[in-house]
Amino acid sequence: MSEQREKVRFASGDTTCAAWHYPGTNGGCVIMAGGIGVTKEPASDLFARRFNDAGFAVLAFDFRRFGESGGVPRQVVRLGDQRADWQAAIDFAAGLPDVDPGGISLWGFSLSGGHVFRVAADNPRLASVIAQSPLVDGRAAAPNALRAMTPRALFRLFGRAVADALGSLLGRPPLLIPTAGARGAVASLTTPDAMDGDRALDPDHRYTDWEQTVAARIALRIGGYRPGLHAPRIRCPLLVVVCDQDRSALPGPAVEAARNAPDAEVLHLTGRHYAPFLEAHEEAVEAEIAFLHKHLARADVVPGGGDRT
Repeated sequence: MSEQREKVRFASGDTTCAAWHYPGTNGGCVIMAGGIGVTKEPASDLFARRFNDAGFAVLAFDFRRFGESGGVPRQVVRLGDQRADWQAAIDFAAGLPDVDPGGISLWGFSLSGGHVFRVAADNPRLASVIAQSPLVDGRAAAPNALRAMTPRALFRLFGRAVADALGSLLGRPPLLIPTAGARGAVASLTTPDAMDGDRALDPDHRYTDWEQTVAARIALRIGGYRPGLHAPRIRCPLLVVVCDQDRSALPGPAVEAARNAPDAEVLHLTGRHYAPFLEAHEEAVEAEIAFLHKHLARADVVPGGGDRT
């Protein structure tokens, strides 16, 4: 894979984001990013190779404060900054020599699958968007996540989250928690499928630099995050991939958001949150490639820029 891609950086905010650029041949480009605390390699490698083999350029990036990107304090999710990183990635991709600006598509998973709703609503010229197992409604997902916690763990999590948020006002380092844990653990997510992440995203333990922690303050913010409300403003084609047994992001809110988008389709997969990386991978990736090809043609782009007219 290293022979097919190159490391690049682009400016976002007051720092830079690190990304892998896979040169493409058909003028289209898929911009990719992962969920809470998931860096570009475990988030994208499995799908990026297949998209690139199908002719698309790929730009898979780390959000600020995560992975190889700049920004401090580290491991802190700032929702607005992450959406700004998406915008910076779009602007950067449009200037790549193998990318036609009219052929840019977005691919987001979990939290990023929610981000792309808002980003797409603000970028009507995108060719298409894929939201995979997306977290579109924190208000719906949060009660389910809380029920998956023991009372003691819930008390400790919110205590740590409040301490982290207050400490940030005083310039203290973030108080970190694991991104996923078993029931009873103090972690960002302890739903039944949360622990599938390791075998889904890093089954061979290759990503030794992937730090699977996040600042605890995320527990105070994610419940109010509802990017699916922006679905009616999305003007490009949208593919929402839902896992019918997903107990982390939940399929229902994603299906409802798709219904509210002007040009959306839903792919139902059997399985839990990480099924597209596991038993449903072939079904997911083949459907996504077909969707990208279909809407790249609609975008009327050709390799090297320009249009067909």
